[in-house]
Amino acid sequence: MPHLTLEYSDNLGTAISPAVLRGLNHALVGTGHFDEADIKTRALAFDCVAIGTDNAPRAFLAATLSLLSGRSLQVRQEIAQALLTALEAAVPANGNALQTSVQLVEIERDSYAKSHRA
Repeated sequence: MPHLTLEYSDNLGTAISPAVLRGLNHALVGTGHFDEADIKTRALAFDCVAIGTDNAPRAFLAATLSLLSGRSLQVRQEIAQALLTALEAAVPANGNALQTSVQLVEIERDSYAKSHRA
């Protein structure tokens, strides 16, 4: 834990890369709340999107961070802001009006199961 999923409109092109994902992992480690080997990040591009009703060049980047329950609201806000700042710095708008969002989702700690094998 945590699991970071990025969903984005494919008109951002190659703005999302493995290097960007690793940079986001570094930002999460930098908060002091996660062990680096526990962070799993993935990105999904969508080629069929509608943003608003206008045909203006628009793009979106929506990050969902799933993490185990038990952190205070202040800590969750700190993590969300750190992730938003990292996303804004790492992902160019590529000529679009880019909307970037971060949502933290708590997973009930008592119902989470994990296995680690070498």
